[in-house]
Amino acid sequence: MARRSLVVEVADELLDRIIAGEFAPGDPVPGELDLAERHEVSRMTVREAIKTLTAQNILRVERGRGTFVNPINHWSSLHAVLRATNEGADARNSAVQLIELRRMLETGASELAAARITDEELSELGVIVDEMRDAHAAGDVGRFVEADLAFHDVVLRASGNPFVAVLLEPLSQVLAERRSETSAVPEIQEHAIEMHAAICAALKSRDSEAARTAMDAHMQQTLDDLRRYILAQ
Repeated sequence: MARRSLVVEVADELLDRIIAGEFAPGDPVPGELDLAERHEVSRMTVREAIKTLTAQNILRVERGRGTFVNPINHWSSLHAVLRATNEGADARNSAVQLIELRRMLETGASELAAARITDEELSELGVIVDEMRDAHAAGDVGRFVEADLAFHDVVLRASGNPFVAVLLEPLSQVLAERRSETSAVPEIQEHAIEMHAAICAALKSRDSEAARTAMDAHMQQTLDDLRRYILAQ
């Protein structure tokens, strides 16, 4: 059996080449012999690396024809998709797609949270919005991003559904990086403060529909700001 470290090394480099666009969806990847020579490993090691990427639906093996790259929407590895969308040529579109995902999950989480949020969590949200205002006034982007992320964490926790937070947790690093980029724009910070305050008020009213609407408006504003201040540049 090939050593696991070598298998991972070969699989990761092949994935890097796919992400970089060297092999597009539908393209064949090099054969076992070529990959073995490139990495100076055995063909068994290459075979295991191909199996790893095939199990994640990144590659598909067609008997008698070869091994081919699948479109990214076929991939079943969240880690690989994150790498492709964050590092690949389509990174700008992925920023929009990430907001679309957040919109689907966080509007529903807000709706649930309105009926389940505790007084302590409401108080925590109020403190966080004040922290965002202070950070904005001080021009402290890092502090603003930290407060922004903390606000959404509280809402997800208040939804009472652990699966929502689990689904978003792997995206935390990407979200933090994207927030740092967008939150560097003062106008975006101002919009975020206004929207977070509206969400807080809706949750305080215990009105599920109002909470869902407020979060949806926040996601739309985030998308509009991304397109206007970041992607248009």
